[in-house]
Amino acid sequence: MPTLGLREFREKFAAQLAPCHRSLQFWVRAVDVYTTYKVCQFRAGLVKDAEKREAMWERQHEIAAVKMYSLCSELGGLFLKAAQILGKPDLAPAAWVKRLVTLCDKAPATPISVIQKILEEELGQNFSDIFEQFDAEPLGSASIAQQVHRAKLRGLKTDVAIKVQHPGVQHLMMIDIHNLQAFALFLQKTDINFDLFSLTKEVEKQVAYEFDFLREAAAMEKINKFFHDNNKKAPVLVPRVIPGMVTRKVFAMEFIDGIPIMNLGDEMAKRGIDPGGKFAALAKQKILKSLTLAYGQMILKNGFFHADPHPGNILICKGSEVALLDYGQVKDLPDSLRLGYAKLVLAMADSDPLMAKLSVEELGIKTLSTHADGDQELLTLARKMFDTKFSPGVTMISPFSEDSSLNKITVQRFPEELFSVLRTMQLLRGLSVGMRIYCSCAEQWRPIAEEVLYKAGRLKAEDLKANKHGFFRRILRK
Repeated sequence: MPTLGLREFREKFAAQLAPCHRSLQFWVRAVDVYTTYKVCQFRAGLVKDAEKREAMWERQHEIAAVKMYSLCSELGGLFLKAAQILGKPDLAPAAWVKRLVTLCDKAPATPISVIQKILEEELGQNFSDIFEQFDAEPLGSASIAQQVHRAKLRGLKTDVAIKVQHPGVQHLMMIDIHNLQAFALFLQKTDINFDLFSLTKEVEKQVAYEFDFLREAAAMEKINKFFHDNNKKAPVLVPRVIPGMVTRKVFAMEFIDGIPIMNLGDEMAKRGIDPGGKFAALAKQKILKSLTLAYGQMILKNGFFHADPHPGNILICKGSEVALLDYGQVKDLPDSLRLGYAKLVLAMADSDPLMAKLSVEELGIKTLSTHADGDQELLTLARKMFDTKFSPGVTMISPFSEDSSLNKITVQRFPEELFSVLRTMQLLRGLSVGMRIYCSCAEQWRPIAEEVLYKAGRLKAEDLKANKHGFFRRILRK
């Protein structure tokens, strides 16, 4: 008995120390990466030759990429989600993307014995009574909150996808978020003129939602109904919820067969299609058009939208149809922000600096400019945040670069409610850059923005006609 008591004491003591140990691991690694970049920034500033400076930065990115991969893969949890966001060609150096993109499907899997126990406890039946067939190997575990298995329910002919929540993950993620919030405050005060803390507060809120499958099922049904009510054919496929098979920790839905979008190029090559050829380009354009149409409708018309379009949540089905999975992170924008964003979409589509300034103010984004042409720089910054098209010759956003808009305009306050829109646009742009299709969501969404503003009484029918002759911008400024 004394031995058992000692073991229990050690386990309890280790559990109490775990948050501190995890926090220490994060800070040691984060400070290491940050310090090496600051040293490189100082050394590069002493070098006059542009090619030598570029080579220095490339070496630094390679070194940092290894460290970031180690941080994200070994700590897991929220840092796998960070890898999904950062591992995009428009937001991170190529060395980072090459490393971090491999983590999109590397979340640790929960053993099948634990999964069976959770299913029986949540559904109140024996495992064998529920399932006729159940694949022990998960379809994916890229999510920080859950993993997915393919199965066949008794009495149901079609296959289903079963999501089961990872036990014990939520506590770890809250520790990670609080550490990231502290680090965001530090960066906000030292290097990046942007309200990063508000963004991390919204992340905290959204992550908590991922642990409530009842909420996710309701969101999926709501978005599915919206698409079918507003289109002859929905721009994307949304899985159907299986009635009676949803709890906070277990979620059964229609199984959709498709290819993960990140594997599209490899799949084309296997089928003898040149991934860089004309046929592949047409297919990619169709895929991106479907996605952008879906998001334009969700954000601008409905205000209720899927807010996590990273590559792991997008499948390509027969005929280049797109399936959008995982509705754990959704956002419901208030009408004031939805309509304000519609105005900003038109400002970006029309390249109108004054209208962009007024729209940004209406959205509650507070900025401070020290640049001579502040309105034009604000429009440039708005496009980098809320559109998918880069300026000519630009392929990546870097908040540390000398010509960064964040060095000319300080974002003093950024509403938490808008973070999901910002993040969604960054992920869509990452897909666009990855496919090498450089299109503007704002230009594609112009008709939708005009429609929602007209229905809200912000525009009249004659105003829409006048827009063809260049009067539209003046109308919205009033």
